[in-house]
Amino acid sequence: MEQAAETDAAPDATGWTPQAVLWDMDGTLVDTEPYWIDAEYALAAEFGATWSHEHAMRLVGNDLLSSGRYMREELGLPLTAEEIVERLLDGVVGRVRGEVPWRPGARELLAELRAEGVPCALVTMSYTRFVEPILDQLPDDTFDVVVTGDQVRHGKPHPEPYLTAAAALGVEPSDCLAVEDSATGATSGEAAGCTVLVVPNHVEVPAGPGRVFLSSLVDLVGRPSHEWSLAGSARG
Repeated sequence: MEQAAETDAAPDATGWTPQAVLWDMDGTLVDTEPYWIDAEYALAAEFGATWSHEHAMRLVGNDLLSSGRYMREELGLPLTAEEIVERLLDGVVGRVRGEVPWRPGARELLAELRAEGVPCALVTMSYTRFVEPILDQLPDDTFDVVVTGDQVRHGKPHPEPYLTAAAALGVEPSDCLAVEDSATGATSGEAAGCTVLVVPNHVEVPAGPGRVFLSSLVDLVGRPSHEWSLAGSARG
């Protein structure tokens, strides 16, 4: 994508080093967005409504209840937002139990951070019952903290999810790197005071004062975190 190409170079070895890494999940660690989109199309079809790629892209990165409200209002579904969320979850949980579609470099980078002793948190707007089968595929000590969408009052783009994770780790948000793939998630991390590493996937993400871009997590695999200076970012 164009905005990634503008700053798409591996960070140099000078400057700031993250004290903790806070990870988005959908689209960042795992490419589960197609699972969600398939579930959205299936739910719309069940009620004789028409869904579209444009609608689906508007939901990328949103908290699930916001997505449920959007579907109810746009499609006129005779369900509450909560019921819509549970129906979508029924679809995607079954898919992810069969196969976890990892993003390139995700598991390798998590393992390297764990070996270095760098604290990591998972900060996702997916609910616990969807997150659990994914975590089951990783070593138990991969994440020191897990923040899910059903644990916070305000989802992304509000800063609460990232503030919650940083506080649980005992680290200042300004010392954290948030890894995201969507504008909604990047806004959340930025608003919390984190530097945001954006690895775009399904949607474009605009440049911002606290954001740096890479085309793939693979670009960081094999590089110790103290060499991730992310010198192109601006913090506070």
